[in-house]
Amino acid sequence: MDWVDVRREFPALERWTYLNTATYGQMPRRGAEAMMRHSERRVELASTDFLDWYCDADRMRATIARLIHAEPDDIAFVPNAAAALSIVLAGLAAGPDENIVTLDDEFPNYLYQVSARKVPWDRFYDSVDDRTRLVAFSEVNYATGFRPPLTEIAQFLKVRGVPLFLDGSQSVGALTFDVRKTPVDALAVHGYKWLMSPTGAGFLYVSPAFRKKLPPNIIGWRSHHDWRNVDRLHHGTPEFKDSAEKYEGGGLPFHLLYAMEASVDWMLEIGPEAIERRVLDMANSARSILRGLGAELDEADQNRASQIVIAGFPAVTAFDASRTARALREENVVIAARHGRLRISPHFYNDEDDLKRLESALKKFL
Repeated sequence: MDWVDVRREFPALERWTYLNTATYGQMPRRGAEAMMRHSERRVELASTDFLDWYCDADRMRATIARLIHAEPDDIAFVPNAAAALSIVLAGLAAGPDENIVTLDDEFPNYLYQVSARKVPWDRFYDSVDDRTRLVAFSEVNYATGFRPPLTEIAQFLKVRGVPLFLDGSQSVGALTFDVRKTPVDALAVHGYKWLMSPTGAGFLYVSPAFRKKLPPNIIGWRSHHDWRNVDRLHHGTPEFKDSAEKYEGGGLPFHLLYAMEASVDWMLEIGPEAIERRVLDMANSARSILRGLGAELDEADQNRASQIVIAGFPAVTAFDASRTARALREENVVIAARHGRLRISPHFYNDEDDLKRLESALKKFL
């Protein structure tokens, strides 16, 4: 793979040393061009072909499905992972005596749920009981880089009949994922990070078995199975499709979805396995540089299986992660600060020169 040629797709990298994809991914030129083509098409045809856009959406489902080794019928489009979680929670309708198990350092989407039981990882298995309605967490933790053993967890929950909701926003697009090998019940991905898509473009995978148990709760004109018959829209109780499309309800953000499709098509062309190797190599190079500067890496990050690198500098007097990240940005080096530590999150568009600039900038400010 010609990674130099790949990098040319990202005009911002000509000026910025950007190592912060865990916050926002850089959108490739082809994504912006896809949105522009849709705008031009709307002007040229006065939106008279709007039903054809939904045919394109079916093609997009197939593209997303290929990325995670699912089927097109398993994919619904959602604006973000929070919306996907709300769809699942509302459909399950947990009772007052039931609980949702998540990890105690998870992203706030999960911690804010009223019925959430927040547990440390070493107590996770003991915390799932006969009142657990759902287990929900991220494949890669946003603040620690921790990557739980998903295959083991999925098997544990399957035996107990507890569904697993997985947030792949901090992993899918950087790391390979196969729903056949890791049989989750629902997988939510907001595409603006590692899928390098606009904010508002995301998807929800719902397994065929879970769809039989999870009723839709966003009801709109596209809820009825025959909604494409717009000359005679159904008036009455909708009859839902069997596919995950039934969770969408209304219209779709087509500009955003065309951009996401362009990114995912390109990633499939490059190869998800090649991207994963590249991303993990970049992350491990970052770890080596940080250790050389005296950093202490997060304990959860020691397995090197994550592309999110978390580092603190306890030996540096009055070290302030937020102030350091702001100072680096003044040098056009972009990383993040999370809970008093630095977070470095390279994608496949980064290179060794980016890491050298990070090293040089950190030496200046530490």
